[in-house]
Amino acid sequence: MVEIMKLDHRRLPSDFDVYLFHEGTLYESYKMLGAHLIEENEVQGVRFAVWAPNAKKVSVVGNFNNWIGTKHRLERLDQSGIWVLFVPDLAQGDIYKYEVTGPDGQKVLKADPYAFYSQLRPETASIIYNLNAFEWSDQKWMTQRVKKDMYHKPMAIYEVHLASWKQKEDGEFYSYQEFADELIEYAIDNGFTHIELMPVMEHPYDGSWGYQITGYYSATSRYGTPEQLMYFIDQCHQQGLGVILDWVPAHFCKDIHGLGRFDGTPLFESADPMRAERPIWGTYSFDYSKPEVVSFLISNAIFWMEVYHVDGFRIDAVSSMIYLNHDNPLPVELKNQYGGGENLEAIEFLKKLNEIIFRRFPGALMMAEEATEWPLVTSPTSLGGLGFNYKWNMGWSNDVLKYMKLDVNERPKHHHLLTFSFLYAFSENFVLPFSHDEMVHGKKSLLNKMPGDYWQKFANLRLLFGYLFTHPGKKLL
Repeated sequence: MVEIMKLDHRRLPSDFDVYLFHEGTLYESYKMLGAHLIEENEVQGVRFAVWAPNAKKVSVVGNFNNWIGTKHRLERLDQSGIWVLFVPDLAQGDIYKYEVTGPDGQKVLKADPYAFYSQLRPETASIIYNLNAFEWSDQKWMTQRVKKDMYHKPMAIYEVHLASWKQKEDGEFYSYQEFADELIEYAIDNGFTHIELMPVMEHPYDGSWGYQITGYYSATSRYGTPEQLMYFIDQCHQQGLGVILDWVPAHFCKDIHGLGRFDGTPLFESADPMRAERPIWGTYSFDYSKPEVVSFLISNAIFWMEVYHVDGFRIDAVSSMIYLNHDNPLPVELKNQYGGGENLEAIEFLKKLNEIIFRRFPGALMMAEEATEWPLVTSPTSLGGLGFNYKWNMGWSNDVLKYMKLDVNERPKHHHLLTFSFLYAFSENFVLPFSHDEMVHGKKSLLNKMPGDYWQKFANLRLLFGYLFTHPGKKLL
């Protein structure tokens, strides 16, 4: 029988960590919050801690208490908004959620925002998990990463959505470990230096490709266990391949078990619906004015680099973060209300993120998907920049593909589409992306964008790749 143990100070988050969390500077908040297997005085169990400042009650429910919310109620730490409970005799693999009672008395079951592992969809519970068991063998790579002169070395990135890259005959997905046996060799044989994984954080819907996340700290169970993902990354590094993750700090999905209205009120999102809603995606935007959200997100980036050894991130939808009206056109009166069209809190968040990441991981790759003319995206924050070290050159991709789609007889009238990029090619550190966005929603594959018959399509594609690899900038396919 699982019993509750009265909390003592050794099992509580420290006052200093709580202070830093509320200040927005607790950059390893995943060590304080979430479900942690601990042992105190020869008693083994799990300490649960969750931020839910506006909740009336919080319980942990799971397979260990028949999902009954009256059995394991968390205690609120003074006015911190953090709720804590130690439950002995729980073990890795036990599943749980938080039963959160909001200010209006309504109860909702929430997955743990800091869960390290999650049930396979369509199930949505969090899983107690220890991430310290894997033995890494990539010490040579990790040591050399700091010393690499990435700016003067070739970089060819292979962007991959694991579920789409290859499936088994019965439609089942390969595991992270199976991908290590096939995908790495394929990438190396084709001359790539890095693999960029489209989001592998837990998400409910396959069709979102991982860009609508519920578990930011949870490697998706679609492809196996956290150790299997670690094995994949470890093998990449041992064989000389860097690993970049797509990371989504712009928005999160509204699924009931996720971050939305987490404690019965807008918590991770803004209380202002005009700022919270993302109608184009049906999601919520993060509220970067809350220091606790900043702690959550920066900790998440550090988590993937520290615990999973990834080499950096492609930060999704940066334009949607820095402009209030990039996706949602705002009336003039609302722009004035917010002080303009820029999201000042998001801009400060990005600067802070990059400063912290480069301070802790000097060899990191921080690549912005930024589609506008915002200046100094890849300049240091000390010089007024956003602090990234690379930016996707979306304009180049659009121009050159528009040119290549033309019949060869039409092209002489449109050479500006090829030459315009040289007016700004050296204004930022650019990545030239032929990305997933270019192949979806009826846009066709690169081959089928080319004019002519079958032979001419391939000839044009060879020409396109030749231009890609001779144009200044890192390469991505």
